[in-house]
Amino acid sequence: MKIKLALNLIVLALVVVAAASSVSAQSGATRPRRVNPAQPAPTPGASRDAGTSGTAGTSAAARPAAQAPSAAPQGTTAHAFSLYQQKQYAAALSEAKQIAAADAKNSEAWKIAGFAEIELKQYGEAAADLQRALDLQRAAGEDDPPTADALSEAYMRTEQYERALPLLTAATARKGATPDARLLYSRGLAEFNTGKAADAERSFNAAVKADPKNTGALFYLGRIAFNRKDYTTTINMLNRATLNDPRLAQGWTLLAHSYLRRAQGAAAGPKADADYLAAVRAAESLIKLRNDEDSALLLAQALIYSKQYVRAATALEAVAARDSAQGTTLYLLGFSHSRAKNYPKAVAALERAALKTPDNVEVFRELGFAYEASKQYAKALAAYEKGLQLAPADEYFKESVERVRPFAK
Repeated sequence: MKIKLALNLIVLALVVVAAASSVSAQSGATRPRRVNPAQPAPTPGASRDAGTSGTAGTSAAARPAAQAPSAAPQGTTAHAFSLYQQKQYAAALSEAKQIAAADAKNSEAWKIAGFAEIELKQYGEAAADLQRALDLQRAAGEDDPPTADALSEAYMRTEQYERALPLLTAATARKGATPDARLLYSRGLAEFNTGKAADAERSFNAAVKADPKNTGALFYLGRIAFNRKDYTTTINMLNRATLNDPRLAQGWTLLAHSYLRRAQGAAAGPKADADYLAAVRAAESLIKLRNDEDSALLLAQALIYSKQYVRAATALEAVAARDSAQGTTLYLLGFSHSRAKNYPKAVAALERAALKTPDNVEVFRELGFAYEASKQYAKALAAYEKGLQLAPADEYFKESVERVRPFAK
């Protein structure tokens, strides 16, 4: 009986769309790495501190770290900045907020608050406060890249890609700036998540040019190539990404699927066989990182296409033993046992699959075959008839019903 397995049996869990946000740029994730060190750099013409003598000019908090006073008066941006430098982020935030409450136009206070909130992982609040700081800076004719870069990070962290993108575009186009792989990656990620795949591809390529080991950019270049069914490019990019970061579970997942897709699109022969074996290796790497049911399904599927049926059954047995096992898991387990000619185990798994997924015609195709092979003709007939009921035009079921009927008593 010909193997009938569709790749859509297994959910392609890429977790790389706009809602995904779990891994850093250097480990292949959707979240950007920090686009700028969280250090409130000088703002030209910064607002004066609330509660000070009121002399116009750059506030102490806006000076470079080396120039910040060591004993600034409490209630000033200089003191808030010194707290920030000492990594007392909550205290720096509290003081900066007090200053901003007293002087709503103090851009430095909003800026320090925003930087502190980033360190405290309060990204939504950081975005609001840094946007306030940037608006005040622009109103005063100031240009402060650190504020803009930190704001773009906050927007990326909160998945506000539309708002982050203009800031990242400006950051990567600054005159005389050396190409920054992290900023280029973040720009590409914002473009990818706003539906600008072609722009994203250019940005990710620029990131890889600036840093050939930028795992995140390599991963997304593979993802974009996968979407256009260019599996060879996908494989090349993901092999580089997983070489840089062997713990990139998303990379191994997509790599295994890409090998399977390329093999299925090729003529049967050594090249397809090599791709099936490569899919097995990728899935084995995945399961070392994420030993869950979906990973086991992917490994089993690769093993089945490689005709390693006993290993495929072994890969699925643990997850299939759970009451919560998916119908697909049970079907592939039964299929593997059936191809290994272990019909009693095949029947047991496929009967459970039929209960879980009573509308899956492939389950009844395989179950009828396993019953027939073990000479349970009445049950084989019932399974084939159920399959024919689900797929009335299917010639296999028609022929099987007629073949088995005389033996079913």
